[in-house]
Amino acid sequence: MAHITATHATITRPLAVPTTATIPLAPLAGRILLATIFILSGLTKFTDWQGTANYMASHGVPLVAVLLPLAAIIEVAGGLAVLLGSQSRPAAMMLFMFLIPTTLVFHAFWAYEGDEYVNQLHHFLKNLAIMGGLALIIGLGPGPVSVDEWRRRRRI
Repeated sequence: MAHITATHATITRPLAVPTTATIPLAPLAGRILLATIFILSGLTKFTDWQGTANYMASHGVPLVAVLLPLAAIIEVAGGLAVLLGSQSRPAAMMLFMFLIPTTLVFHAFWAYEGDEYVNQLHHFLKNLAIMGGLALIIGLGPGPVSVDEWRRRRRI
């Protein structure tokens, strides 16, 4: 009889909603995945400076000599901050704001047709998804495995 009661309790128990308390590494995994694209993109700008400058100019970007180093620094520094969870909310907001003009200028799918329309639409939507991940960091913070959380605990 005890076995039946235990089984009944297991079946009728409400499902537990996973949280950062039960899955503390999930936000870290999300931050690693989000940060990777920014860090690699920023480093690529440094390693292919002229190619990136030409690409920006071909899309009508003004002041490439100013905006290219700014973009590279924003991507690397913001990506590292998100990765480490250090000043993660401001870093995520900076990257979110950076993606608005980047997405509109470099992935203007509405200006294309055929295969290139589809390609640019996918990049546009990818950037929206990345912005969604950044918005989660802005709203919920970096999670328990982060420099921000470590600093918070030290203050308590």
